[in-house]
Amino acid sequence: MKRRKKLLLLFFTLSLSAGFFTQLHFYYNTFLKPVQLYAAAAKEKPFDAIIVPGIPSDGGKWGFIMKWRIYWSVYLYRNGIAKNIIYSGGAVYTPYTEAVIMALYAEKLGIPKEHIFIETKAEHTTENLYYSYQLAKEKKFNSIGFATDPFQAMKIRPYIKKFRLDVSLIPMVISKVWKMEMADQDIESYKAYKLHFISIRERETEEEQDFYSRGGRIRIQD
Repeated sequence: MKRRKKLLLLFFTLSLSAGFFTQLHFYYNTFLKPVQLYAAAAKEKPFDAIIVPGIPSDGGKWGFIMKWRIYWSVYLYRNGIAKNIIYSGGAVYTPYTEAVIMALYAEKLGIPKEHIFIETKAEHTTENLYYSYQLAKEKKFNSIGFATDPFQAMKIRPYIKKFRLDVSLIPMVISKVWKMEMADQDIESYKAYKLHFISIRERETEEEQDFYSRGGRIRIQD
């Protein structure tokens, strides 16, 4: 009986420890690591371009994740971190092309059209990274950053190394975003509407989506 109690106590202690370290890891990646990466980017600035991955839109009011990503990219542009912005994402889950929607918002927020570029082939975050990097190189941009929310930034980090890309992560600093006045904007979303649209859910199985999300479509050039 005593042995059983000791085992239960040990299990409970280990469970608490695992939960503590999980929370600590989450806090570090969400709040502390972005501050460090932003500080490094501020020293390295200006970047020729930053890549901003898209998120689905239904053509109506933007969701808070899209709003945060766009305002963060505008912040980086206005503060001299980025010279140009590449918005990336096709019409994936809805008929509205993600990159075009984001570009319309950015222009509405005052980013000059000549400093906005769109990449519409990508359907997964890994493709946002890779295809936008290729576009940046076509435009003769050398220093490139990947600017998004901390959660997506940590997920894409291993693929920067896997694809052998010279890209710096610039995840949004939550404390800075919270202080921003992020007013809603009206855009002409019909400009992003894609005719003859077929959702990715109809074009790909769940297994295919998982495979492509890990860069399955990408062929790395030596």
